[in-house]
Amino acid sequence: MSQFRFADLPFRAKLSYIAHAFKGIYKQHHKYLFPVMRRILDNDAVVFDVGGHGGQYAKLFAKVARQGKIFSFEPSSYSCSILRRVISANGLGHVKVIHAGLSDAPGTLTLKTPLKKSGTFRYGVATLGNSSWTGDFFEEECPLITIDDVVKKENLNRLDFIKIDVEGWELRVLMGGESSIRKLHPAILVELNDDSLTRAGDSLQWAWDQLTEWGYRAVSQTDPETLVDIIGDPIEGDIYWFHAEGPGPESS
Repeated sequence: MSQFRFADLPFRAKLSYIAHAFKGIYKQHHKYLFPVMRRILDNDAVVFDVGGHGGQYAKLFAKVARQGKIFSFEPSSYSCSILRRVISANGLGHVKVIHAGLSDAPGTLTLKTPLKKSGTFRYGVATLGNSSWTGDFFEEECPLITIDDVVKKENLNRLDFIKIDVEGWELRVLMGGESSIRKLHPAILVELNDDSLTRAGDSLQWAWDQLTEWGYRAVSQTDPETLVDIIGDPIEGDIYWFHAEGPGPESS
Protein backbone atom coordinates (compact mmCIF):
# COMPACT_ATOMS: atom_id res chain seq x y z
CA MET A 1 0.00 0.00 0.00
CA SER A 2 1.33 3.41 -0.96
CA GLN A 3 0.22 7.00 -0.96
CA PHE A 4 -1.45 8.65 -3.92
CA ARG A 5 0.80 10.14 -6.60
CA PHE A 6 -0.64 12.21 -9.44
CA ALA A 7 1.92 10.77 -11.86
CA ASP A 8 0.58 7.26 -11.26
CA LEU A 9 -3.00 8.09 -12.26
CA PRO A 10 -4.47 6.96 -15.58
CA PHE A 11 -5.40 9.78 -17.95
CA ARG A 12 -9.09 10.01 -17.01
CA ALA A 13 -8.21 9.97 -13.32
CA LYS A 14 -5.77 12.85 -13.89
CA LEU A 15 -8.59 14.87 -15.46
CA SER A 16 -10.85 14.00 -12.54
CA TYR A 17 -8.21 15.15 -10.05
CA ILE A 18 -7.85 18.47 -11.88
CA ALA A 19 -11.64 18.91 -11.86
CA HIS A 20 -11.80 18.14 -8.13
CA ALA A 21 -9.04 20.66 -7.42
CA PHE A 22 -10.67 23.33 -9.63
CA LYS A 23 -14.02 22.97 -7.88
CA GLY A 24 -12.34 23.07 -4.49
CA ILE A 25 -10.44 26.25 -5.30
CA TYR A 26 -13.11 28.25 -7.11
CA LYS A 27 -16.48 27.06 -5.86
CA GLN A 28 -18.07 27.47 -2.42
CA HIS A 29 -20.46 24.75 -1.35
CA HIS A 30 -22.58 24.77 1.83
CA LYS A 31 -23.43 28.48 1.46
CA TYR A 32 -26.65 27.89 3.39
CA LEU A 33 -24.50 27.40 6.51
CA PHE A 34 -23.10 30.93 6.54
CA PRO A 35 -25.96 32.60 8.49
CA VAL A 36 -25.85 30.00 11.27
CA MET A 37 -22.05 29.91 11.39
CA ARG A 38 -21.93 33.67 11.83
CA ARG A 39 -24.21 33.27 14.85
CA ILE A 40 -22.08 30.49 16.36
CA LEU A 41 -18.49 31.48 15.59
CA ASP A 42 -16.62 34.56 16.75
CA ASN A 43 -14.05 36.16 14.47
CA ASP A 44 -11.24 34.49 16.45
CA ALA A 45 -12.85 31.05 16.83
CA VAL A 46 -10.87 27.81 16.97
CA VAL A 47 -12.38 25.19 14.67
CA PHE A 48 -11.63 21.51 13.99
CA ASP A 49 -12.70 20.44 10.48
CA VAL A 50 -12.63 16.64 10.72
CA GLY A 51 -12.79 15.14 7.25
CA GLY A 52 -11.29 18.02 5.28
CA HIS A 53 -12.09 16.48 1.88
CA GLY A 54 -11.83 19.16 -0.83
CA GLY A 55 -11.66 22.13 1.51
CA GLN A 56 -15.22 23.42 1.20
CA TYR A 57 -15.89 23.50 4.93
CA ALA A 58 -12.40 24.80 5.72
CA LYS A 59 -12.98 27.74 3.36
CA LEU A 60 -16.34 28.46 4.96
CA PHE A 61 -14.93 28.42 8.49
CA ALA A 62 -11.95 30.54 7.44
CA LYS A 63 -14.25 33.20 5.97
CA VAL A 64 -16.31 33.42 9.16
CA ALA A 65 -13.44 33.18 11.67
CA ARG A 66 -10.98 35.40 9.80
CA GLN A 67 -8.75 35.90 12.84
CA GLY A 68 -9.21 32.39 14.17
CA LYS A 69 -7.46 29.06 13.85
CA ILE A 70 -8.86 26.36 11.58
CA PHE A 71 -7.43 22.83 11.80
CA SER A 72 -8.45 20.63 8.87
CA PHE A 73 -7.81 16.89 9.27
CA GLU A 74 -7.76 14.58 6.26
CA PRO A 75 -6.41 10.99 6.21
CA SER A 76 -6.62 10.43 2.44
CA SER A 77 -3.45 11.36 0.56
CA TYR A 78 -5.57 12.07 -2.55
CA SER A 79 -7.94 14.39 -0.69
CA CYS A 80 -5.14 15.96 1.33
CA SER A 81 -3.28 16.85 -1.87
CA ILE A 82 -6.37 18.66 -3.14
CA LEU A 83 -7.05 20.23 0.25
CA ARG A 84 -3.55 21.74 0.44
CA ARG A 85 -3.93 23.21 -3.06
CA VAL A 86 -7.30 24.72 -2.15
CA ILE A 87 -6.03 26.32 1.05
CA SER A 88 -2.90 27.68 -0.64
CA ALA A 89 -4.73 29.03 -3.71
CA ASN A 90 -7.22 30.87 -1.48
CA GLY A 91 -4.49 32.37 0.70
CA LEU A 92 -5.92 30.94 3.91
CA GLY A 93 -2.88 31.20 6.14
CA HIS A 94 -4.90 30.59 9.30
CA VAL A 95 -5.93 27.11 8.12
CA LYS A 96 -3.61 24.29 9.16
CA VAL A 97 -3.94 21.06 7.18
CA ILE A 98 -3.07 17.90 9.10
CA HIS A 99 -2.63 14.71 7.08
CA ALA A 100 -4.07 12.24 9.59
CA GLY A 101 -7.30 10.63 10.61
CA LEU A 102 -8.93 11.29 13.96
CA SER A 103 -10.04 8.36 16.09
CA ASP A 104 -10.50 7.15 19.66
CA ALA A 105 -6.82 6.22 20.03
CA PRO A 106 -3.55 6.95 18.20
CA GLY A 107 -2.19 4.37 15.77
CA THR A 108 -2.49 3.45 12.11
CA LEU A 109 -5.29 1.96 10.04
CA THR A 110 -6.03 1.14 6.42
CA LEU A 111 -8.05 3.81 4.61
CA LYS A 112 -10.07 2.57 1.64
CA THR A 113 -11.10 4.91 -1.17
CA PRO A 114 -13.52 3.42 -3.75
CA LEU A 115 -12.35 3.48 -7.37
CA LYS A 116 -14.62 3.75 -10.38
CA LYS A 117 -13.96 1.49 -13.37
CA SER A 118 -12.23 4.41 -15.08
CA GLY A 119 -9.72 4.54 -12.22
CA THR A 120 -11.09 7.82 -10.86
CA PHE A 121 -11.41 8.28 -7.11
CA ARG A 122 -14.76 8.43 -5.29
CA TYR A 123 -12.87 10.50 -2.78
CA GLY A 124 -15.89 11.76 -0.87
CA VAL A 125 -16.61 8.29 0.54
CA ALA A 126 -13.18 7.08 1.68
CA THR A 127 -13.59 5.15 4.91
CA LEU A 128 -11.68 3.63 7.80
CA GLY A 129 -14.57 1.24 8.49
CA ASN A 130 -16.14 -1.41 6.28
CA SER A 131 -17.54 -0.15 2.99
CA SER A 132 -20.65 -1.07 1.02
CA TRP A 133 -18.71 -0.49 -2.22
CA THR A 134 -18.37 -3.70 -4.27
CA GLY A 135 -15.70 -2.49 -6.68
CA ASP A 136 -11.98 -1.83 -6.32
CA PHE A 137 -10.33 0.36 -3.71
CA PHE A 138 -7.22 2.47 -3.38
CA GLU A 139 -5.85 1.38 -0.01
CA GLU A 140 -3.28 3.19 2.12
CA GLU A 141 -2.06 3.13 5.68
CA CYS A 142 -2.88 6.37 7.47
CA PRO A 143 -1.83 7.70 10.87
CA LEU A 144 -4.49 8.15 13.53
CA ILE A 145 -4.47 10.82 16.23
CA THR A 146 -7.07 12.08 18.70
CA ILE A 147 -8.76 15.41 19.34
CA ASP A 148 -7.40 15.36 22.89
CA ASP A 149 -3.83 14.87 21.64
CA VAL A 150 -4.14 17.77 19.18
CA VAL A 151 -5.61 20.10 21.81
CA LYS A 152 -2.69 19.28 24.09
CA LYS A 153 -0.01 19.50 21.38
CA GLU A 154 -1.32 22.83 20.06
CA ASN A 155 -1.73 24.15 23.62
CA LEU A 156 -5.33 25.17 22.95
CA ASN A 157 -7.34 26.65 25.80
CA ARG A 158 -10.47 26.93 23.66
CA LEU A 159 -12.19 24.87 21.01
CA ASP A 160 -15.29 26.52 19.64
CA PHE A 161 -16.53 24.21 16.92
CA ILE A 162 -16.01 20.69 15.61
CA LYS A 163 -17.39 19.54 12.28
CA ILE A 164 -17.21 15.79 11.64
CA ASP A 165 -17.97 13.99 8.38
CA VAL A 166 -15.96 10.78 8.23
CA GLU A 167 -18.20 8.08 6.73
CA GLY A 168 -19.13 6.17 9.89
CA TRP A 169 -16.09 6.94 12.04
CA GLU A 170 -17.83 9.84 13.79
CA LEU A 171 -18.27 8.21 17.20
CA ARG A 172 -14.60 7.15 17.27
CA VAL A 173 -13.61 10.76 16.62
CA LEU A 174 -15.83 11.99 19.43
CA MET A 175 -14.54 9.41 21.92
CA GLY A 176 -10.97 10.51 21.16
CA GLY A 177 -11.97 14.02 22.18
CA GLU A 178 -14.02 13.26 25.28
CA SER A 179 -11.74 15.11 27.70
CA SER A 180 -11.57 18.25 25.53
CA ILE A 181 -15.28 18.18 24.71
CA ARG A 182 -16.26 17.84 28.37
CA LYS A 183 -13.91 20.68 29.33
CA LEU A 184 -14.26 23.14 26.44
CA HIS A 185 -17.86 22.46 25.32
CA PRO A 186 -17.42 23.13 21.58
CA ALA A 187 -20.46 23.31 19.34
CA ILE A 188 -20.51 20.24 17.10
CA LEU A 189 -21.84 19.56 13.61
CA VAL A 190 -21.72 15.84 12.83
CA GLU A 191 -23.10 13.72 10.03
CA LEU A 192 -24.80 10.66 11.51
CA ASN A 193 -25.86 7.69 9.38
CA ASP A 194 -26.81 4.45 11.08
CA ASP A 195 -25.61 2.16 8.26
CA SER A 196 -22.20 3.85 8.13
CA LEU A 197 -21.85 3.81 11.92
CA THR A 198 -22.85 0.14 12.04
CA ARG A 199 -20.17 -0.79 9.49
CA ALA A 200 -17.66 0.79 11.89
CA GLY A 201 -19.04 -1.27 14.78
CA ASP A 202 -21.04 1.59 16.29
CA SER A 203 -24.64 2.81 16.00
CA LEU A 204 -26.73 5.95 15.68
CA GLN A 205 -28.29 5.33 19.10
CA TRP A 206 -24.89 4.92 20.73
CA ALA A 207 -23.58 8.19 19.27
CA TRP A 208 -26.78 10.00 20.27
CA ASP A 209 -26.65 8.65 23.82
CA GLN A 210 -22.99 9.61 24.21
CA LEU A 211 -23.47 13.22 23.22
CA THR A 212 -26.59 13.50 25.36
CA GLU A 213 -24.67 12.09 28.33
CA TRP A 214 -22.08 14.84 27.87
CA GLY A 215 -24.80 17.47 28.28
CA TYR A 216 -25.47 18.29 24.63
CA ARG A 217 -28.81 18.95 22.93
CA ALA A 218 -29.48 18.00 19.32
CA VAL A 219 -30.58 20.62 16.80
CA SER A 220 -31.42 20.49 13.09
CA GLN A 221 -31.15 23.27 10.53
CA THR A 222 -34.41 23.60 8.58
CA ASP A 223 -33.36 26.56 6.41
CA PRO A 224 -30.40 28.99 6.26
CA GLU A 225 -31.71 30.98 9.23
CA THR A 226 -33.57 28.45 11.36
CA LEU A 227 -32.42 25.91 13.95
CA VAL A 228 -34.94 23.62 15.66
CA ASP A 229 -34.41 21.35 18.68
CA ILE A 230 -34.79 17.65 17.91
CA ILE A 231 -37.23 15.99 20.29
CA GLY A 232 -37.70 12.23 20.50
CA ASP A 233 -35.84 9.41 18.78
CA PRO A 234 -32.45 9.88 17.09
CA ILE A 235 -32.52 10.92 13.45
CA GLU A 236 -29.96 10.68 10.68
CA GLY A 237 -28.38 13.60 8.87
CA ASP A 238 -26.22 16.61 9.66
CA ILE A 239 -26.97 17.31 13.31
CA TYR A 240 -25.83 20.27 15.42
CA TRP A 241 -25.04 19.68 19.08
CA PHE A 242 -24.86 22.53 21.57
CA HIS A 243 -23.83 22.60 25.23
CA ALA A 244 -25.31 25.16 27.62
CA GLU A 245 -21.80 26.30 28.59
CA GLY A 246 -20.39 26.47 25.07
CA PRO A 247 -20.81 28.44 21.83
CA GLY A 248 -24.25 28.39 20.27
CA PRO A 249 -26.62 30.41 18.10
CA GLU A 250 -27.89 32.25 21.18
CA SER A 251 -24.41 33.20 22.47
CA SER A 252 -22.80 34.93 19.48
